[in-house]
Amino acid sequence: MQRILWLVTLALPLSAQVKIVQQGNEKVSVEIDGKPFTDFWIGPETNKPYLSPLRTASGAIVTRGFPMVADVPGEAHDHPHHRGLWFTHGNVNGYDFWGNEESQKGANKGKGKVVLKRIDKVTSGKTGTIDSTFEWKIPTGQTLLRESRKMTFYSEPQVRTIDFDITLSPEEVVTFGTTKEGMFAIRLASGLEEDQPKDIAEPKRTGKIVNAQNKMTEKNVWGKRSEWVDCSGLLDGQSFGVAIFDYPANPRYPTYWHARGSGLLASNIFGVHDFEKDNRDASLTIQPGQPLRFRYRVLIHPGDAGAAGLRDRYARYSVIK
Repeated sequence: MQRILWLVTLALPLSAQVKIVQQGNEKVSVEIDGKPFTDFWIGPETNKPYLSPLRTASGAIVTRGFPMVADVPGEAHDHPHHRGLWFTHGNVNGYDFWGNEESQKGANKGKGKVVLKRIDKVTSGKTGTIDSTFEWKIPTGQTLLRESRKMTFYSEPQVRTIDFDITLSPEEVVTFGTTKEGMFAIRLASGLEEDQPKDIAEPKRTGKIVNAQNKMTEKNVWGKRSEWVDCSGLLDGQSFGVAIFDYPANPRYPTYWHARGSGLLASNIFGVHDFEKDNRDASLTIQPGQPLRFRYRVLIHPGDAGAAGLRDRYARYSVIK
């Protein structure tokens, strides 16, 4: 009987496509089909939680290494707050939770920090999940928001998919101010950038930004509303892309996009003043007991948006309850 149980125990990990393991108080690691996919950085030294690096099914890294890895050849070293894949905002009651590295100046009242309260649950199997709770704190230690975040990781032979379900619950009256510096964002690897920096010759920037309206390049996508945005290009000679889907029930759907040729893709509903170049107030105030919920899907796929069938994939995502 003991031998049977031992054999069953050995077999269980082999049947799980997604394996999630918490590594102390610094990070939670995600493997898919026996290969590293990403790490969720949550330690006390982080100013906001983030996923980095993110990989394709074949193992190519699609996110910029800097500032976590400082010696990746050909990377630009701008915007040190662009860490992998993250979710924050640049003006919450006047505090900057976006550009909040120690080396940066804070907006208005100073810099905020998103602090881990607890990892509530991790599961592994055909899908994997990380449920966690964070507190958005200002320099006095006061908590403005409590964030509940669930990330679900899926396994496909050639595609990597993450679903995000984020609820922000205010501890007091909270106003998300008008600024383009937000909100759900990823900083892409050099090969997926659209613009070639003047002082960097290699690797060649091959990125192609496209949205659901088939508008292309930063010039035609930045500041526009769309259900999704994708950026594809060459990494080590192979074509890959990264897409972000905005869920139809999200506030102010479809979102505006702070999408840059330098590799930033960000969904931001609060940047109307910058995007539309007018004086409209895009701020949003919520009271205790009035939570704000955001859902997104991130796909890392081979080929461009057409080859990945993003329109059909978005149609299926948009009707998920």
